[in-house]
Amino acid sequence: MGKFSSFEEINSWQRARLLNKKIYLITDTDAFRKDFDLARQIRRCSVSISSNIAEGFERNTDKEFIQFLYIAKGSAAEVRSQLYLALDLNYISQQTFNELFAEVTEISRLLGGFIKYLNK
Repeated sequence: MGKFSSFEEINSWQRARLLNKKIYLITDTDAFRKDFDLARQIRRCSVSISSNIAEGFERNTDKEFIQFLYIAKGSAAEVRSQLYLALDLNYISQQTFNELFAEVTEISRLLGGFIKYLNK
């Protein structure tokens, strides 16, 4: 479990929480309102990152925590994929794509490092 007393202390969870807010804000625009399915999917993927970090932490074993961190990492990949579609459909600008893509990629990197640490 590392040296954390709560999942709220975990940097990747904190970053995912900020990402969730940004995803919700961008999917509340007119472009996304016309595409309810994509808006819902990208929101669910984003929320899945922070939710799986929290749920895994509360399982109280490194083995289960690592499993949930892998799921969170997979959800981060889903967000990246959904961002490409949003860009391709001109729902978001290239700048917004770049910013969100960098954030979710950093979260994924943090999760990968955390998994390696816990596997030792």
